[in-house]
Amino acid sequence: MAPDKLVYMANQIATFFTSKPHAEGVEGVAGHISEFWEPRMRKQLFDMIESGQEGFHPLVIEAAPSIRKVKQPA
Repeated sequence: MAPDKLVYMANQIATFFTSKPHAEGVEGVAGHISEFWEPRMRKQLFDMIESGQEGFHPLVIEAAPSIRKVKQPA
């Protein structure tokens, strides 16, 4: 997926959850991405965050450690 589209999608989710109390917003972002994003998208998200990609909403960055990790093939 194009990196700018992935940032846009993640930020849309975060924007939705900004109306919630902060902790609930962080949990909501992590839960939504964990549940609805396929493993390739989650891996790309993690790779982009680790590489210092700019443009992510702060809730996305804060939620990242709670997003379900991608299982690596054995």
